[in-house]
Amino acid sequence: ATMIGQQQRDELHRQIWSIANDVRGAVDGWDFKQFVLGALFYRFISENFTDYIEAGDDSINYTQMEDGAIPAEVKEDAIRTKGYFIYPRQLFANVAANASTNESLNTDLASVFDAIEGSAAGYASEQDIKGLFSDFDTTSNRLGSTVKDKNSRLADVLKGVAGLPLNFEDNEGDLFGDAYEFLISKYAANAGKSGGEFFTPTHVSKLIAQLAIPGQDRINKIYDPAAGSG
Repeated sequence: ATMIGQQQRDELHRQIWSIANDVRGAVDGWDFKQFVLGALFYRFISENFTDYIEAGDDSINYTQMEDGAIPAEVKEDAIRTKGYFIYPRQLFANVAANASTNESLNTDLASVFDAIEGSAAGYASEQDIKGLFSDFDTTSNRLGSTVKDKNSRLADVLKGVAGLPLNFEDNEGDLFGDAYEFLISKYAANAGKSGGEFFTPTHVSKLIAQLAIPGQDRINKIYDPAAGSG
């Protein structure tokens, strides 16, 4: 993975925080965090999945493919390997590109999240994928009181996250994890006592991971003594 310089990292963090503040409007940052973090996660798994399907072959542009052109065996193989499946129309990049003009954005997003979670039904990964997007409530009044307001705020969040200079291929996803962790720590710090109790410091997370992994090739749940983001 390419190491990102501290200066670039600081600049990226500054950008992330300013976008996170812009899109929340008058909503309290701690209350709004699940939408920014949820959109970041949605972008991450979309790009991770695209990367997996294209497998470095420049002749394949998964984002531009038609949903109907994906063979059933490709879908099944992907679910067995990745644990879930995302059709091209369901990818973050495509949903974000049309977000501003989509009058049913909030219900479309909910359907996409249901479909991604539902793709694991009947497979070994079903329990792991269930509830993947449960924190991203597209009908929440925190987004606005009318559907139009909700859609407008959701579009802002998606466009904001789409604009972050996170190049998946160059950094093997490291930047996403870094951005996610930075946001959680900022939210926790800004929320005072109530927020801090949900944040697990990095060194605690790393220690938990090291303690949990020896002799195991599959981990489902682990105990986080800081009861937070670890």
